[in-house]
Amino acid sequence: MEKKQSIYTKDVILVMAASFFFMFSVMFVTPLINGYAISLGASAVFAGMITGIMSVVSMFLRPVAGNLTDRFSKYSLSFIGGVLILIGVAGYCLSPSGNWLLIFRLINGTGFVLATVCMTTWLAFLVPRSHVGEAMGFYGLMNALAMALAPALAINLYKVIGYKSALWLAVVAAILMIISIQFVGDHAKPKINSSKKRKIKIIQKDAIPIALLTTFFAIPYFITQADIVVYVERQHFSIAVGYFFVIYAIALLLIRIGLKKYFDLIRFGFWFWLSLIATILFLIVAAFMVNNWLMGFAAIMLSIGYGVIYSVNQSTALMLAPIEEQGLASSTFYLGLDIGMAAGPMIGGVTAQNLAPAYFYSVLLVIVPIILIVYFVYRKKLNGALSRR
Repeated sequence: MEKKQSIYTKDVILVMAASFFFMFSVMFVTPLINGYAISLGASAVFAGMITGIMSVVSMFLRPVAGNLTDRFSKYSLSFIGGVLILIGVAGYCLSPSGNWLLIFRLINGTGFVLATVCMTTWLAFLVPRSHVGEAMGFYGLMNALAMALAPALAINLYKVIGYKSALWLAVVAAILMIISIQFVGDHAKPKINSSKKRKIKIIQKDAIPIALLTTFFAIPYFITQADIVVYVERQHFSIAVGYFFVIYAIALLLIRIGLKKYFDLIRFGFWFWLSLIATILFLIVAAFMVNNWLMGFAAIMLSIGYGVIYSVNQSTALMLAPIEEQGLASSTFYLGLDIGMAAGPMIGGVTAQNLAPAYFYSVLLVIVPIILIVYFVYRKKLNGALSRR
């Protein structure tokens, strides 16, 4: 009996490591940038603009990055993205004022867009199509770990050594990302048919339902990321809210390791219903987190509701799209994520201002029928993704 070859080759492991480092670098800055901007003399409004400009840049540049990824070496574009991230985070450390911080934030955001789209597509290029789901599961895990560890480390470190000194760790992470990709042997150069003119496209049409579902599943996650501390204070819950995302990260780690092989074997519909039910349970339980047990349960439900569907959506977008539009499909998926990332905190702010705290999470159940409509309209396409590998 022939032994099954592992998909975790040197190149795959290096790309996953690089994805962890660049995401760590960007997410390390996220909880510090607002306070750092104010410490440099920026007003609260301008500091908010500096913080949020990255999401705006992402939404506009995703289609550009997708088209570039389908035309050029994934290594070249990832290298450029890594260098731009490095310039951005190093610029934060050297900025004398908020105006300079805004400029370096734009540079950092441009690098972030290139890196996210290219790294996803590069990894999908390095593994067989039949194992894209498994690879995306671990890729998503690397990102999730970076998103959980980096903010926690940043918050604790800056309190001890200050903003500028702490931000140098983000510089180190960006350097490690650039070093990692130097040792990847397959640079994933696209095969372009010179006899066929390629049109510039803004989105990959087959990935549109994935982008829509990603947006609505992401909204509760990013509302929680932005507002859970204030929400717990307003509700007077006596819980250790600082451990919420620690529990989330541990649960996500166990889920993705345990289910990694099944992402390529089970149709989209199973994962959809699992994630939707978990999301509904999260929104209900989050309204009544009166103790740490309920908080832990809510964190686990969010890790299933958002963490599972994130990887499934990412791999499904790549499987639905033709091989020559993998970069565009990836950028379309991330466009949905960007919209959820921008809309979540804004919806949270409006909800907090106009409704009693008790309704903060329960009102979000309004997204459930919208998610169901999207799924039932496109269910045949989504459930047929595995057969298109």
